[in-house]
Amino acid sequence: MGNIERYDVCEEWAHSGIIKAGDYCFLSYCAGNVGGTIEEQINGAFDQMEQRLAMVGLTLENVVQMDCLFRDVWNIPVMEKIIKERFNGKYPVRKSIQTEFAHVGGKDGLLFQADAVAYCG
Repeated sequence: MGNIERYDVCEEWAHSGIIKAGDYCFLSYCAGNVGGTIEEQINGAFDQMEQRLAMVGLTLENVVQMDCLFRDVWNIPVMEKIIKERFNGKYPVRKSIQTEFAHVGGKDGLLFQADAVAYCG
């Protein structure tokens, strides 16, 4: 277990925001601008992803896989536009899932969250 490093640890939630294990980093629960528009929340999630990646010297271009969770999956085109603006043509594989979030704010709160895997080898 010596080469597993945990960053952005939240004791309250029993959660690590990013874990570096070998040649990969695993990011979970990237969310931001909760309560804002879908565009603001997607950008907020990618802002948080970028901040966590920077903790280990990486950028969004290192992301190789994402799970994108939506309250309304029909917002995928909004996410795709933002990915084109932010990932510099280095697009990860991804899947999109619609879910009811268990989060403060109910249906008007969290609209988007992303989890990711980044290559750091």
